Amino acid sequence: MKTTKTIFLMLLMVAMPQLTTAKITHLLPRPVSVSVNEGQEPIVVGDAIRLVNATEKEKKAAEILLGVALTEDDNATPIVFRNTDQQAAVGDYELEGYPYEGYTLIVDDGKIYIDASTTIGHVRGLQTLAQLMEGWDDGISRVEACKIDDYPAFKLRGYMHDVGRSFIPFEELKKQIILFARFKVNTFHFHLTENQAWRFEVKAFPQLTSEENMTRLAGYYYTQKQCQELDELASTLGITIIPEIDMPGHSGAFERAMGHKMQTAQGISELKTILSEVAEVFVNAPYIHIGADETTITYPNFLETMTSHIHSLGKKVVVWNPASGVTITKAKGVDMTQMWSTAGKAIAGMPNIDCRYNYINHFDLFADLVGIYKSNIYYANEGSSDIAGTITAVWNDRNLPSWEDIMRQNNVYASVLASTERAWVGGGKQYIEQGGTTLPTTGDEMEEFADWERRFLFHKENSLQDEPIAYVRQSDIRWTITDAFPNGGNKDAVFPPETEGTKSTYTYNNKEYTTHEAAGGGIYLRHTWGTIVPAFYSQPEINHTAYAWAYIYSPENQDCGALIEFQNYGRSEKDLAPENGKWDRKGTRLWVNDEEISAPDWLNAGLTIDNESLLQNENCTARKPTPITLKQGWNKVFIKLPYVAAQGVRLNKWMFTFVLTDADGHKALDNIEYSASEPTAIKDKRGDNEVKNATFYAIDGRKTDFRQGKSAPGIYIRDNANERKKIILK
Repeated sequence: MKTTKTIFLMLLMVAMPQLTTAKITHLLPRPVSVSVNEGQEPIVVGDAIRLVNATEKEKKAAEILLGVALTEDDNATPIVFRNTDQQAAVGDYELEGYPYEGYTLIVDDGKIYIDASTTIGHVRGLQTLAQLMEGWDDGISRVEACKIDDYPAFKLRGYMHDVGRSFIPFEELKKQIILFARFKVNTFHFHLTENQAWRFEVKAFPQLTSEENMTRLAGYYYTQKQCQELDELASTLGITIIPEIDMPGHSGAFERAMGHKMQTAQGISELKTILSEVAEVFVNAPYIHIGADETTITYPNFLETMTSHIHSLGKKVVVWNPASGVTITKAKGVDMTQMWSTAGKAIAGMPNIDCRYNYINHFDLFADLVGIYKSNIYYANEGSSDIAGTITAVWNDRNLPSWEDIMRQNNVYASVLASTERAWVGGGKQYIEQGGTTLPTTGDEMEEFADWERRFLFHKENSLQDEPIAYVRQSDIRWTITDAFPNGGNKDAVFPPETEGTKSTYTYNNKEYTTHEAAGGGIYLRHTWGTIVPAFYSQPEINHTAYAWAYIYSPENQDCGALIEFQNYGRSEKDLAPENGKWDRKGTRLWVNDEEISAPDWLNAGLTIDNESLLQNENCTARKPTPITLKQGWNKVFIKLPYVAAQGVRLNKWMFTFVLTDADGHKALDNIEYSASEPTAIKDKRGDNEVKNATFYAIDGRKTDFRQGKSAPGIYIRDNANERKKIILK
């Protein structure tokens, strides 16, 4: 349904070079179609706007999203809301609580029109308008003359916070609702209860949120008044909250507070009271989530009893899929499932949410984001009555120093917005089980991801500038990676790339080993989930050693930083940290210009980090970048990557991350060029002069620069003075 979207924005960049700084090219997610009126100047919005035909809800949404005052002054820029009889687009489907979201935004002759058949459609138009207004160089909000027709491929596009194990401050939750709404995220799954703590205030049972019954972040919870405020804010901005009271598992906090288990007559009676209060507080929530996983349901008719009570409250029921000890059916009162792990399979005849590979607590900063963006949603190009959409889940089992660490180390903003764009535009060539997390070096998937990255980083510098976001540009990075050499379990074994230098092929023990190009800031040689999710090697094997290298051109001697990582510590595992002086527990080593780069001083060096001890600087997202000195000209990064048993590490990842940044790690280093191949000298045929240390651009006879969106025929170099020269080969 959305196959034209990718083509559209690429063509927009090429066909309209005068719009390279226009905000229309930064829209996230991509709209279905856009036409631009080149004959009109952008409208200056000013400090106040005048709304015409707006409902009270639309007025509140406009005030929050646009950040300007509302006025009745006839001289103010008007935004006219028009109700249309527009029918849902082909491919739309029914989903309780999720009305049609299509809209048309028209900016013409000094006026702004938002046409939609639903209030939520008008709000989606406002969200697009908010993006068009941001990021102008002089700080004055404008909107380009244009027409945008838009609607989503999947109706449910969400994120989840496990605030039972962790805690996100209430004001921060509100801010996230507002920020995510700008990008058409429309669901917040609020996982309120866990073994560690119960975070939802229950008037009937105040002991549930008493400090002595919490084992982590004791005393922190959300009052019913706060939850009501969050529910109202979310509803205004077109976000549905799905509150979850997990049962009968993950209920340690309940048992400590109540003195008995949920699967008892008394427990069931208390759960009914609790669910009644949840329904009264979350007035706008069409669903209540009751978990039902990981603890076998044994009490007779437990699930049916709970679902029947929720239905009596006027709500529908979501459960995890698979559940434990029961078969999920409509007859048991289940209205929607949320698929988790490879065991979760869509159940025909009811909507299912794909959450199977979006557990970002297991993920790294770079490669897994590629996997999220490339993958379609549960094998489908668009939503249906069986496939509702997707939720990105932040299961922060570990104890992290702050809520900012939760956001930064789980790469929440980038992951949620990559997933949301995929759900909005639809498509994706294949599911992550086939496509994996590897970024292609060329082709439409690379171009599409690089374009998403460009737009996301624009918003990182604008509406998201104050948020804890570690992600930086990676689409320009290129590597060479060898076939893996068998090391017999010896992490220190030396192979030809160390002794013979960088080459395209090697011979070792009468066998040829070749090399391959790779792209991106993070590469999995073997993924976190083994061969379930494909990685760089199709059949990775333990007791092997790989090598990777890249060449980096710098126009000057300069100091910078590097994000470096060889074992990403998931935010839900008990693991043994590296020893000081070692990058990981597998023997990985790194050199820049033949000088070995030392690992940081680990704050948990040699200690087992369990769920209650702090995960500190073990992940690159939790520490300052490693200082790196580049020389003028070409620099070489060389990495040795043994894959052997890693003592005390459950998810033994074979991976590497290396990205050059500014000293603070906020932005990728701008004035450099990456090359997978060792630079060689060529001859300028015009004057037969030898040119050395040159950056080559030779991709099918065209020079390509994804960062600038430009291409031109020919072969280009940069000489030692960093002057760009075109060479004509005769």
